[in-house]
Amino acid sequence: MAVTLVTSCASSSRFHFRSFSSSPSSLSSCFVRFQLLSRLRVSFAITPLYCSSKATAHTIAHATLGLTQANSVDHPKISFSGKEIDVTEWKGDILAVGVTEKDMAKDANSKFENPILKKLDAHLGGLLADVSAEEDFSGKPGQSTVLRLPGLGSKRVGLIGLGKSASTPSAFQSLGEAVAAAAKASQASSVAVVLASSESFSDESKLSSASDIASGTVLGLFEDSRYKSESKKPSLKSVVFIGFGTGPELENKLKYAEHVSYGVIFTKELVNSPANVLSPAVLAEEASNLASMYSNVMTANILKEEQCKELKMGSYLAVAAASANPPHFIHLIYKPSSGPVKTKLALVGKGLTFDSGGYNIKIGPELIIELMKIDVGGSAAVLGAAKAIGEIKPPGVEVHFIVAACENMISGTGMRPGDVITASNGKTIEVNDTDSEGRLTLADALVYACNQGVDKIVDIATLTGEIIVALGPSMAGMYTASDELAKEVIAASQRSGEKLWRMPMEESYWEMMKSGVADMVNFGGRAGGSITAALFLKRFVSENVEWLHIDMAGRVWNEKKKAATGFGVATLVEWVQNNSS
Repeated sequence: MAVTLVTSCASSSRFHFRSFSSSPSSLSSCFVRFQLLSRLRVSFAITPLYCSSKATAHTIAHATLGLTQANSVDHPKISFSGKEIDVTEWKGDILAVGVTEKDMAKDANSKFENPILKKLDAHLGGLLADVSAEEDFSGKPGQSTVLRLPGLGSKRVGLIGLGKSASTPSAFQSLGEAVAAAAKASQASSVAVVLASSESFSDESKLSSASDIASGTVLGLFEDSRYKSESKKPSLKSVVFIGFGTGPELENKLKYAEHVSYGVIFTKELVNSPANVLSPAVLAEEASNLASMYSNVMTANILKEEQCKELKMGSYLAVAAASANPPHFIHLIYKPSSGPVKTKLALVGKGLTFDSGGYNIKIGPELIIELMKIDVGGSAAVLGAAKAIGEIKPPGVEVHFIVAACENMISGTGMRPGDVITASNGKTIEVNDTDSEGRLTLADALVYACNQGVDKIVDIATLTGEIIVALGPSMAGMYTASDELAKEVIAASQRSGEKLWRMPMEESYWEMMKSGVADMVNFGGRAGGSITAALFLKRFVSENVEWLHIDMAGRVWNEKKKAATGFGVATLVEWVQNNSS
């Protein structure tokens, strides 16, 4: 058998072919030649992960380790609309009714007191009350029951619990997820959604809750089957909202929810993609595809290694130095097609497509080296937000999406513990932990963002394990010296339903970050490690720029579902939208 290696030199476009016999006498020379050749850049043809003309087909089909290729998947487009009709008149597959525990109250004759449930039960001859009692359905959150009962225009009636009350975005998103689950289970193509107590909602609340339900439905239907040999296509085609209002306002809200949801799905697919498929070059290609898709409002500037050297990005390039996959610095720019720009924003995401830990290699189950593809989570959130913003096209705001993409690997060319590196703003860093690499890439990305003349920066990163210890898996940590910017981002997160908790910027902890040979070290120890990481990043932000850091290490992955969460997209888009005119 003959082995053929194809390599290309990083400084030229010429290809080198070497064929070796597999006979024992030639194996040693083959190995020596392979070592020499492996110092050259390995070249692969790239086909984008997200191939779509504003549609939803995703595919990766280039050569990768293990010959893995992603299947092309078309995400179904759901038609959302509002109607003001009697619930008993709607005809379709499932009538889904969101109910609180209070809505399930019954009178002395075991009849519903809630007007909508009472009306439905009258058309069903009391069967709805009987079955809900037998199923012990009380409207608690997470409870749902779908019944096939004759007597209505809908084939099935579903009761979905909202708990004691329904007032938060996450509650209505969960309702949407339950609607998606019911539709998948019964292969329904049409669903109507109604709230049993909608009369207590303001018009604005109805619009917002419809938007949240729509988002939950789209995300609930999504299953990432690109790397599975078999998959099922959901059949849901339309969702009608009854009693939520009608007209342009509702349509705009539902359209916004769709755009954000497909941005979240894009993010999930990036994070779910294995590192042997999603390299820094492929991530850069995905960014370029977004710019092409929204070319009327978006441009891309992808900096290669030599250009990063010219910008003196020593901190970023030190992290990338050990990998056979070269770094790609991603810069997308959104500008509205018309009207003045009043505010310039930057979204900066940590973009490690794989993190081995370097020479401080990740050892032990708590460091989950096998899951380190998730270190692309911050950049994936930024690119997911870029996709949504390309669709929404907010006026009056310019947005820079910045990612220093690379891998943190191990080789003779990599950075070592004890090395001193120099960032693009001239500050020197003693590397006392090669596994604290994300902040090194973000350092040069933040300097670059400030040089774009932006007014505000939000960076988002799977930065520290310490934030998981501090806040657990259900919320992300937020750091900023600006009370005003903190209010903006918290307001955006409350609207999106994504939980953030503001953490202290305790300057006295900077003592832990001091070096004897450089301006700073990159790791200050486990105690307060998320805080010292934020203090490190602050050193690379200009004083005249408002800056906020989100550490989302605990929120990037859903261990129960074994899949990415898409965290951050909804909050980032909401924040940009709130800064637009």
